[in-house]
Amino acid sequence: MSKYKKINPFSRQNNDTGFSNNTNDTGGRFLNKDGTYNLVKEGMPFYRRLSIFQNMLNLPVWKFITVIFAFYFLINIIFSICYYYIGVEQLDGLAKGSEWKTFREIFYFSTQTFTTVGYGHVFPVGDAANIVAGAEALTGFLSLAIATGLIYGRFSKPRSYLVFSNHALVSPYRGGKAVMFRFAAYKDKHSLSDVEIKVNTGMLVEENGVTNYKYFSLNLERTRVESMPMSWTVVHPLDEQSPFWGFTEEDMLNADVEIYVTLRGFDEVFSNYVQSRTSYTFREILFNRKFVPMFRESDDNRTTILELNKINHHTEVQ
Repeated sequence: MSKYKKINPFSRQNNDTGFSNNTNDTGGRFLNKDGTYNLVKEGMPFYRRLSIFQNMLNLPVWKFITVIFAFYFLINIIFSICYYYIGVEQLDGLAKGSEWKTFREIFYFSTQTFTTVGYGHVFPVGDAANIVAGAEALTGFLSLAIATGLIYGRFSKPRSYLVFSNHALVSPYRGGKAVMFRFAAYKDKHSLSDVEIKVNTGMLVEENGVTNYKYFSLNLERTRVESMPMSWTVVHPLDEQSPFWGFTEEDMLNADVEIYVTLRGFDEVFSNYVQSRTSYTFREILFNRKFVPMFRESDDNRTTILELNKINHHTEVQ
């Protein structure tokens, strides 16, 4: 417990983080690596907490496509079952054959009705079948409108397209040491301007025999750049103003340190501000390491090449 007393009393405390100070109120890290909050909400019905539109906008591409195709297949199966139990005599043009072949013909007819293609090979002749076909056509129109809105929302949603280093490093810096991590925009022809960054930390601090989380703003070598066409190595000097002054790896572990990052910049493509977050726990802070340079000149010395595959490369300090 004596490790907690190494917290610099002159560090700039931040009480506006939105996180709890009580150690019993938190579990695990505050922020996940992808910037989402490590939080699960309970105590209210699931249907009130669920936002289908928001979830669909944030799903990974492969999951989004899977959901679209699964919905398309499932809704046509449901309508096909409705047609089948209404009676095949209410559908004209069905090819004769086994029940499985009949059901397949009905399914194909359902997909054509759902998308309003209407090839005309099979068509409803009874009132019940026409009512179901009308309901399916309306469902198809609405589904197409919703899918179009979701696809447009995903394409038009501003994104930062930033990749952060997996680890933060404690590296030599101007005769002392500093905590460093770096990030870069990974899309071609994509860069941010008017970029601002805020870095805070949360850690366990013992006061009067009571251990609570305290939060501190970390002073940075630079908090803003006008443009960011290349990578940016963020530097927090471990000087007398740092809450990590005199910390060792063991101190980081005992204090359950987590560094969390908030970045904001203007994207000229979206003509809007974008934001990105991430965090580094004490397990992701490596001592006596330094980053390997990740850019070089082209062979003709006319172009700077940013090697994104090296963003996580670092070496031991000799």
